[in-house]
Amino acid sequence: MIKRLRVTVDGKSYDITVEVPEESSPTQGPAQALLGAPAPAAPAAPTLPVQSSPTPAPTPKSVAPQGAGEVPSPLSGRVTAVVVQAGQEVKEGDHLVTLEAMKMNTFVFAPRGGKVISVNTEVGAVVEEGKSLVTIG
Repeated sequence: MIKRLRVTVDGKSYDITVEVPEESSPTQGPAQALLGAPAPAAPAAPTLPVQSSPTPAPTPKSVAPQGAGEVPSPLSGRVTAVVVQAGQEVKEGDHLVTLEAMKMNTFVFAPRGGKVISVNTEVGAVVEEGKSLVTIG
């Protein structure tokens, strides 16, 4: 028998397909199923409280910018690209910096539009989570 299940991990839902063998049940072992023996009576399942909505996943540690227009690093890693320069106008969502951590690239985007006041890092620099990468005015 094929069953479709939805599993939620860290706030993300995944649809999975599970194959459940039909020759035995959780209360009947394989030998009993093959011999045709009746399954023992299952104990009553405990009653669990019903939850009306899923519990929200804990939010990742938020990084508070040090200044009004500072864009902090979302994680610790190595700077592999700085796409903007001081004086450049950027729009919300523009790519500012690329970080590499654990062989994965993370793009840092402008949280709002404005003029780049300063670039506070350089290619090759190792930055800690929360360090200011760019200041937008």
